[in-house]
Order: sequence, then C-alpha cells, then structure tokens
Amino acid sequence: MNSYNCIADDVKLGTNVRLSKFINLYGCEVGDDTKIGAFVEIQKNASIGKCCKISSHTFICEGVVIEDNVFVGHGVTFINDSYPRATTFEGNLQTETDWKVERTVIKKGASIGSGTTILSNTNIGENAIVGAGSVVTKDVPPYAIVAGNPAKILRYIEQTIKGHNEHF
Repeated sequence: MNSYNCIADDVKLGTNVRLSKFINLYGCEVGDDTKIGAFVEIQKNASIGKCCKISSHTFICEGVVIEDNVFVGHGVTFINDSYPRATTFEGNLQTETDWKVERTVIKKGASIGSGTTILSNTNIGENAIVGAGSVVTKDVPPYAIVAGNPAKILRYIEQTIKGHNEHF
C-alpha cells in the first residue's frame, strides 16, 4: 500500500492487475489483467472478473458481480438497496444488520457507458451495451443496446462471421 491508495489486506488481486492512484478497495476480488482507474471504490463482497476495465470515479458496492471482459465507463454508480434509509423505524442509525444486500450482475463482455446508474436486483446480459448517462432499472438482455432514463432497448448487436460484434 502507498499513500495514494487504500487497499485492505483482505483484497484478492489477480496477476497483472493495474491500479491507478487514489483508489479504495476492501474485501473485494479483482481478476487477472484488469485495470482500475483513479478514484474508484470497490466494496467488500464485490467481484471483478478478468480483463476488465473500470474507469475513473466509479463506485462498485457490495453485492455487485462483474464478469470477465467488461468495460465500465467513468463515473458509473451501482446501487445495492431498493429502499435505502439512514435510520430504523425506531429512529436509530441503521447498521448492516438492518438491511439486506441486493445483488447486481454484469455478464461477460458487457459495456457500461460513463455516468450510468445501475439499480440493484438487475442483470446486464452478455455483450450488452448500456449508453452513457442511462439509468438501468430492470434486466438488460444479452446483446441488447439500451439507453435513457429508464434505460430502454434501442436495438440488438448482431454477430459477424469472424465473431466480432457490430452495431446495426
């Protein structure tokens, strides 16, 4: 650990992980050959796959699973609670025992545009693309291109013969 980064002892880093300055990682797992940009926080019980790119100013909270080969743009925010509250019904400050983490999964090869917010209990399908500034409120199918608030399907990606994706 250096004076620019806070990486807890319980973080599992794969091989050849590239870390920028000013990051905060604790209790999470980051796969091989992944790049984490500046000012990123990844909380406990979050998992990042292999060969991912997590761009600067992104917040990945507890309960988020990001599979391999995923791109996450700048300033993406994940949410893990559908009904967040600061206090209990009795007026006491909530603790971890007062709520349940809700899971979010980003499937292999997906791309999340900058400034996107992804609500809890959602899945982004394999190779899907989420446009910049979108708010994802429900599951995104594989190979879908979505955008907007709330994010809506614009079209689908078709596979070329060589296995590369093209937008139509």
